[in-house]
Amino acid sequence: MRGMVGIRIVALAGLTGLAACAGDGPQLMNIKDVTPDEFAILPTKPLEAPEDYTALPEPTPGGTNLVDPTPQADAVAALGGDPDRLQLGPIYAGEQTLIAYAGRYGVPADIRSTLAAEDLTWRRENNGRLLERLFNVNVYYSSYKPMSLDQHLELQRLRDRGVRTPSAPPDPQIKVE
Repeated sequence: MRGMVGIRIVALAGLTGLAACAGDGPQLMNIKDVTPDEFAILPTKPLEAPEDYTALPEPTPGGTNLVDPTPQADAVAALGGDPDRLQLGPIYAGEQTLIAYAGRYGVPADIRSTLAAEDLTWRRENNGRLLERLFNVNVYYSSYKPMSLDQHLELQRLRDRGVRTPSAPPDPQIKVE
């Protein structure tokens, strides 16, 4: 009888280990979205007949449609901005100086893939403990805590150097009597 209990315990431990290893990558947030997303449904714009059917652009597979909803561009236009600036394309004159200053030490061409690989390595190393993964505990904030900025410490550092800073709420960790 003891042998059967031992076999069951070993089998349960093996099954738990297999379940913990499942998945294609570390999931730090562990959010299960089983309900429909009502915000994903956007109404289309009303259909309009063009004045000249020969002036219509060539259809592109996977491209956008004239009646597709564009909530970001609509919000930018409603706030008085230029929705055309949301499209990736030419660098405007006002941005040239900023881009030149940001890239003054050189910019690696593969920076996005490098950062993605480094982040995947970081997430694999900080994926949480076995029971946290088993019970889908959110470990995102504890995993990235070493990389987070202490806003109150940074504000004090800037003020000590004489940098003019805006007012900010007090640090909730410091008790004021």
